[in-house]
Amino acid sequence: MYTFAAAVFFLIITPGPGVLSAAGVGASFGAQAGTRYLVGLFIGTNLVCLAVVSGLTAFLFADPRLRTVLFFASIAYLTYLALRIGFAGSKIAFIERQKPPGVMGGIALQAINPKAYAVNTALFSGFGFMSGNLLLEITLKFLIMNAIWIPIHFAWLYLGITLRRMNLPERTQRAINVAMAVSMMVVVGLAAAAQF
Repeated sequence: MYTFAAAVFFLIITPGPGVLSAAGVGASFGAQAGTRYLVGLFIGTNLVCLAVVSGLTAFLFADPRLRTVLFFASIAYLTYLALRIGFAGSKIAFIERQKPPGVMGGIALQAINPKAYAVNTALFSGFGFMSGNLLLEITLKFLIMNAIWIPIHFAWLYLGITLRRMNLPERTQRAINVAMAVSMMVVVGLAAAAQF
């Protein structure tokens, strides 16, 4: 169980679309909008977990045409987000939108987030710790994941809010944007490599 918890921590804390966008919403719109967005991410990640555990993901991805369409839609959207972050210039602007994405935006991001599927598949198909009671193991995995997921995502949201308040020099702001964009492109690259 401790190995599972450690894997959850390291897989979730690494920059991916969920945590990067949480920081972005915090930087762009503040705590209230960021919290609403996190509620959507939370619902979305648990829906992805259910899809993985129930076998729905495996069923849908069994059709190579559908898998390819979903893969390229995910890659295109994540690349778009990364480019917007990277070319935001000297302004820290992880996400530039007229209004915050809200709960539905968080759910939608998780639905197309390849990291969410990869992480949940790895965590639920591996790291067994209760071979005699699969239902209890899955229940405990959900509880452990959420207990780790929530504070990590709030920490990233707080990071975004803090960066907004800091009034950093332009060069530093530009470096942060580029680092975030490169991190997202690494996620995109890893997803692409896993596909082929």
